[in-house]
Amino acid sequence: MKNRLDRSKFFIGSYILQPYARTEQHIKDLADCGVDVIMCMQSDYEALDLFAKYGVGAIVNDVLPGWWGGNGEKSGMMHTVNTPDKYEAAAKKFVDHPAIVGIDTGDEPSALDFPYYGKVIDFTEKNFPNQFAYLNLYPNYASVSQNNDDETVCQLGTKTYEEHIARYCENVPTDYICYDFYMYSASVAGAYENLRIVADACRDTGRDLWIVLQVNSNRPAEWISENQLRFQAYSAMAFGTQSVIWACYTAGWWHNQVLDDKGEKTEQYEKLKKINHEIKPLAETYMKYRRTSTHFIGFAEDDPDLSKLAYKPIPALNTGVFFDVKAEAPIVVGQMVGKCREDGYALMICAADDPRDKANKSYEITLRAPYSKTVCAYKGDEKRILLPDENGVYHIPVSSCGGVLVTAK
Repeated sequence: MKNRLDRSKFFIGSYILQPYARTEQHIKDLADCGVDVIMCMQSDYEALDLFAKYGVGAIVNDVLPGWWGGNGEKSGMMHTVNTPDKYEAAAKKFVDHPAIVGIDTGDEPSALDFPYYGKVIDFTEKNFPNQFAYLNLYPNYASVSQNNDDETVCQLGTKTYEEHIARYCENVPTDYICYDFYMYSASVAGAYENLRIVADACRDTGRDLWIVLQVNSNRPAEWISENQLRFQAYSAMAFGTQSVIWACYTAGWWHNQVLDDKGEKTEQYEKLKKINHEIKPLAETYMKYRRTSTHFIGFAEDDPDLSKLAYKPIPALNTGVFFDVKAEAPIVVGQMVGKCREDGYALMICAADDPRDKANKSYEITLRAPYSKTVCAYKGDEKRILLPDENGVYHIPVSSCGGVLVTAK
C-alpha cells in the first residue's frame, strides 16, 4: 500500500503531542477534536497503537537524521552533515507501524540545500513505501540574501521568497508544498502574499498546497480567537489549500497551546474542535475542485492588508460562469474548476472584512450565474440550493471571517 494517508481527502494536522498527552483519553480527545495527523511524533509504539485505534496518523521525526535551517548559519551544509550512509542506516533500522503515514525529513531548509534535499526525498519515497516524505518550508518573513550590515545571515538562500519557492520546485520532487505562516505573529498582508506565491507555484507545477497555521500565541497574554482560527483556514482555502496544520497542540513553541503542560484542555480545545468540524464537511465538496486563481473583491486600493500583495483589488468578479460577484464588505475569492467535468465550477469565498476579529458583523454576497442549472452554497455541514431573485441575482449571507463554497453546474 503506497501512502497510507488518503490524499484525496482534505486533512487536518497539528504539531506535537508530548508524552504527557499520550494516554488513551488524550488520543481519543485528539481524534474528537478533528485532528487527522500529528506532526513531529516519535516512534512511541504504545501511543501509535492508540493512534491506529482512533484513526489518527503520525508523521515521525525520529527516523531520519534531523535538519532545521534555523537562522541560516548552516545553509548549504546539509550534505556534509547528513551524509547518505546515515539515511541508509536509518532505513535499515526502521520498524513500521500502521499509524505512521509520513517520515519527517526536516524543517525550513535553505535553498542552498534544495539539490541535496531532492536526493533525500527520492531516497525516502523509495525506502519507506507506505509513507510519504514530509518537509516544511520557511514563510516569506525569513531573511533573504540582501541583509543589512547588522544582519548578514541568510535563511532563504535566495534574494526573494518567490525565487526560494521556484528553486524548491526545480529541485525537490514532492507533490505538495508545505510552509508555515503565523499570521497573528507576523501580518495579514504578508500572509496573503505568501499564499499567492506558494498557491501559484502549486497550480503551475501540479502540486498540492499545505499550510501550517497558528492556534497558539507568541505573546503569553494573547489567545487566538475562534474567528481568527476561522479566518486563517478559510483565507488559505480561498487559495486552494488541501490541508491545514495547527501549531501547536501541546508544548512545542510559544504559549497558550490546545493542551497545557499538564495535558489539560485549554480554551483553545473547544475553539479548534468547532473550526475543524466546520471545515471537514465543507471540504468533502471543496476537494472535488482545484483552484485556478484568487481575487480580492471590494478592498480599498490603499487597504494596508494588501500592502505586500502583487494582486490588485477589483470591485466585482466575472469568470464566465459567475458574474458580478461582490459583497457589502471585502471578500477573498478562490476561482475553482471541477476535477471532473460533471462537477462544474466553484468559488471558495472568505469574508475578509475583520481578520483580527475586532468587530464581527453579517452581510451579503451577491452574484449571478445565468448559464447554470443548479447553484449551491456550502457552509460547514449545511448545503443550500440557491434560487435567484427576480433579477437573476443570488444572495448568500456570510459573517466576518466565515467561509462559503459556491458551486455551479
